[in-house]
Amino acid sequence: MAQRKHLDDFLRGRIIGRLECGRTQLEVSEELGIAQSVISRLWQRFQDDGNVSRCHSTGRPRVTTPNEDRYLAVTAKRNRWSTASDLSRQLSSATGTTVSRHTVYRRLGHIGLYARRPVRCVPLTATHCRLRLAWSREHALWTPQQWSCVMFSDESRFSLQSDSRRTFIWRAPGTRYHQENTIERHRYGGAGWLVWGGIILGSRTDLHVQSVTVTGHIYRDVILEQHVRLFRGAMGAEFMFMDDNACPHRANIVDECLQSEDITRIDWPAYSPDLNPIEHVWDMLGRRIAAVKPLPPVYRNFEGIA
Repeated sequence: MAQRKHLDDFLRGRIIGRLECGRTQLEVSEELGIAQSVISRLWQRFQDDGNVSRCHSTGRPRVTTPNEDRYLAVTAKRNRWSTASDLSRQLSSATGTTVSRHTVYRRLGHIGLYARRPVRCVPLTATHCRLRLAWSREHALWTPQQWSCVMFSDESRFSLQSDSRRTFIWRAPGTRYHQENTIERHRYGGAGWLVWGGIILGSRTDLHVQSVTVTGHIYRDVILEQHVRLFRGAMGAEFMFMDDNACPHRANIVDECLQSEDITRIDWPAYSPDLNPIEHVWDMLGRRIAAVKPLPPVYRNFEGIA
């Protein structure tokens, strides 16, 4: 439905002036592009009480006062993890005013605070940040041809149990990556299936599902021998392999295997999953798992989803 437009006082005066000069309502309607019914009601009102100004309706009064609005804003900023229902209860306890959670959303939205999912990131020290920046600058001018020879690999853990991760915080637009709006956590906590995969321009490895703890021996015998070595043989000496700094990846037997297969490993800064493009693959896989209803309870179905 189109929003109703109101006539301003100047236009109302023009209409009445023309009618008082003897113009017909139809003529005024065609000249000003205003419906004749509107002009008729305005003229009738002018004849009844001589007033053409719009009577502003007071409408429904606001349930909260300006002080209560400020209380909601301060409380939300102090505890960004509070839900709208929590804030409603706190306001009722403090002032006696009862509001719905939808009212809380509106009041906070007026000052630019919205419920958003927090950014999840690994905890970084100053050394981590310095090394990440140095690595990024070193590789900033790499050509697409150079990157096309790099296989990016990674492990990720997925749960087949429902996990909506519906945790929200109150934040303003443009502050997504501010420290107070992030959750620091290490990557492999919790239960689920650990998978490994590798991607390279125009191709990928099979998705390997690992049901036991990864050791240096498993990483060498299963990942390197059965997956990575095949790509090295197909691409030749230009092939480069990227993996992170997890302990099994840096075991001596792994280094010896890479040397014996003449596989060049690209240096990688610690705690830098966000620099790895395979994270987009994990995001896509996570969305597929979340979209399956009911969620499959057994291992074989996980491979079907992937």
